[in-house]
Order: sequence, then structure tokens, then C-alpha cells
Amino acid sequence: MKSATIYLETLTCPSCMLKIEGALKNLSGVKEETINVSFNTSRVRLDFDEEAVSIDDIEKAIDKVGYEVKKTRVK
Repeated sequence: MKSATIYLETLTCPSCMLKIEGALKNLSGVKEETINVSFNTSRVRLDFDEEAVSIDDIEKAIDKVGYEVKKTRVK
């Protein structure tokens, strides 16, 4: 299990958080209960199983709902 912190473009409204959460919950391999989208810091934190889903897939899911990923850190 890996942990990721994903830095996004500035989020402009609280509904942005719901869109991103929804996109991430649809990915198998992402631990749903660890998804944390922070409106104030425009940051997403989550845990994922790298054998089931790649960080690229996670970034693409966020991009697909209209939010640009600025930087990602995986531990």
C-alpha cells in the first residue's frame, strides 16, 4: 500500500471536492476511506494499492473531471 499527496490547481468551490472524490472512489485499488480532498490547500491525500491502480491512473481520473494536477508525491 502506497500513500500519495497530489497537489492541484486552486480549487474554486466546495463542489470541486465532491467531483474529485467521486472520480477517485470509482477506481479499484484506491482505499475509499483514506481519500481526503482539502479545499483550502487544493490537495488530495489517499492510499492506494499500486498493484491494482497506478498513480498515473489516479492523476488521469482527476484530470478527466477537469482539475489539473500540479505535483504528486508518493511514499
